[in-house]
Amino acid sequence: MIEEKKKVDEVCEEACQQTVIHEDIILSVKESMLNIETLIGVAELFKVLGDKTRTRILHALSQSEMCVCDLAYLLEMTQSSISHQLRVLKQAHLVKNRKEGKVVYYSLADDHVTQIFNQALEHILED
Repeated sequence: MIEEKKKVDEVCEEACQQTVIHEDIILSVKESMLNIETLIGVAELFKVLGDKTRTRILHALSQSEMCVCDLAYLLEMTQSSISHQLRVLKQAHLVKNRKEGKVVYYSLADDHVTQIFNQALEHILED
């Protein structure tokens, strides 16, 4: 119990060294804070983007519209697993599809998806 309190005190000392509250900053930020539902939506989007298979699919689709067979071959995965991931991406409004005869082609839903992907890539490639 004493060890636990000591750890809590150490953390607070590191994080809370200042007791001054900047009321003007808090009020300003509070006015511009998004509602919780919107922030949950952003968090859910990041969860979808946080899967390496879905990221690979998005990267492939940023290069060209493709069908499930082509994606499966390119990524060396089963058509079933690609279809599952495409379903998740479609539910998140990140990809769209169109039918041509019996073949369904997938592409990125819009320019926002391209921008999100490119911004993330640029961030990763920064020195």
